[in-house]
Amino acid sequence: MAVWADIDTKQDFLNYGEAAVLVAEVIQDERMLPTSIGVLGTWGTGKSSLLNIIEAELRADSKTRDAIVVRFDAWLYQGYDDAKAALMETVADALIAAAEHAEDKSLPGRAMELAGRVRWFRAAGVAAEVGAAFAGIPLFGAARAAAAAGERLLEGGGTEDDLKKVREGAKEVGDRAKGLISDKAKRTPPREIDEFKAEFGKVLGGLKRTLVVFVDNLDRCMPEQTIRTLEAMRLFLSMHRTAFVVAADEEMVRQSVRAHFANIGERHVTDYLDKLIQIPVRVPRLGVREVRAYLFQLLADAERMEAEVQARLRKDLTDNLQAAWRDDPISVIDVVSVLGLDPASPQAVPFSTADRIAPLLAMPPVNGNPRLIKRMLNVVRMRARLARRRSMPVSEDIIAKVALFERCMSEDATKAFYALIQAAEDGQIKQFAVLEGLTDEPAAFVDALPESWKREADLLRAWFALEPKVSGDLRPIAYLGRDTAALSVQKAALSQAGRSALAILLGLESRTSHAARKALEAVPQAENVILMEAVTAEMRKEVDWSTQPKGWWGALLLSEHDPSTLVILQRVIGERAGEKPPAWLRAANRASSVLPGQGRS
Repeated sequence: MAVWADIDTKQDFLNYGEAAVLVAEVIQDERMLPTSIGVLGTWGTGKSSLLNIIEAELRADSKTRDAIVVRFDAWLYQGYDDAKAALMETVADALIAAAEHAEDKSLPGRAMELAGRVRWFRAAGVAAEVGAAFAGIPLFGAARAAAAAGERLLEGGGTEDDLKKVREGAKEVGDRAKGLISDKAKRTPPREIDEFKAEFGKVLGGLKRTLVVFVDNLDRCMPEQTIRTLEAMRLFLSMHRTAFVVAADEEMVRQSVRAHFANIGERHVTDYLDKLIQIPVRVPRLGVREVRAYLFQLLADAERMEAEVQARLRKDLTDNLQAAWRDDPISVIDVVSVLGLDPASPQAVPFSTADRIAPLLAMPPVNGNPRLIKRMLNVVRMRARLARRRSMPVSEDIIAKVALFERCMSEDATKAFYALIQAAEDGQIKQFAVLEGLTDEPAAFVDALPESWKREADLLRAWFALEPKVSGDLRPIAYLGRDTAALSVQKAALSQAGRSALAILLGLESRTSHAARKALEAVPQAENVILMEAVTAEMRKEVDWSTQPKGWWGALLLSEHDPSTLVILQRVIGERAGEKPPAWLRAANRASSVLPGQGRS
């Protein structure tokens, strides 16, 4: 039984094709260049996938088929490199590679000159290099002076004296800066910027190709990294034949701007972003029909259907969505027919379940979020797999219904749900049978609800109306959902300080957080083990560990704060990562020994 990886896709499961075509058309119109386009959406809405679809559109059109496409993951360089220099170097490397195959044999040399100028800029930002290499080590004397001087140089307002300070700082921190600075010629920042732009224009003009830079994961970066990347973009946005496509959560970027520029007003935040993101494109929000189509395609993919069959289903669904203003939604019978399935077969059951749960997944708090939907389906598949191994009398559609409850309802409502099951002698909750009979009577339904559920009455009424019924024996469901119930128990055992720390740890996106360290200091030491159990319970919900699971940075920080909790983190890593840890985990292990069987000195 397949599960779904939490990674971006090159297939259009979400009917984003129309948005991708609009973006591609802007880039294909030379009169619109240079330009910057923002692909804006919240976490998990499919921004990275939309970038892939835009690139496919560019490759499919003769005007941009030979465009030089650069992918830049801003988050990847955080803590390891200066964002400005990294982006400039990535672009320069792409131009060098393109120049090697150009008819004009002078272009490779010009491209190498461009790379040399990038090295000069990297030297100007040596303070950032030192900061990444010696994280946590205070800078003194010449190195501290170099930090300030490097910033002035890279901003284009430095002096020859600043360059001298950078050289002296480089000597203090060792050989890391060797080879970055050359004394061959007197070079000033304004001259270097002008000559970089001139050299860049000559190379790109000689190639007669459009440069398209896709910037991803900008909203995952710390404020400084975000601003540095945006400022590096600004350097290119005065150059012809250049387009930037930036995927980001707009509000997260706004927060970075506020954090970087102290006491800045909202109007100035907007003005700053408008200058750097010239054409905003909102990631389309999924409605009920789009959620249905997404679920159907995920299920077809999980059934390992042939690529041609999946492509035919995708076309039928896309055509139906684009004609939504006049046509009825495609039926489940039509979907399973395209896939060659018998509507009465067990393989067709998940498609009917998907059809029923789609309306709730399109409502708050899920709001049709593709990542949340995929994660919920993974929980369903894992629990169904466990149920089969234990020969438990529970169907996948009821597992899906309960997983939907957990995803859509509050933590208190979920806790009450499992408490009711555990309190029932035979696992049958008579109150549920009553509620199922009142779904057509809104007032009576609300009156029959437990007090803690009344705030979510509308969602609950829709949920109780769904098939299958939940008035039978729910003890197998309680067993399968024990990870969720355990998390509620763990949270209840924490003090207010512990619960506050848990919320902060689960929200961390890097290990650098003063607030998290301060919160951990307030937690009684006796609660650290319970706190780690609660964080790792959240991590266990992630089936696919090809990317960092929610809670990873918090668990890492807690294990450093209290080494006695490391064994709990290592146990979870052993369960989920297996014998071949993903690349991000191997990198983390080099910095801080976390793999099972290792300890810290």
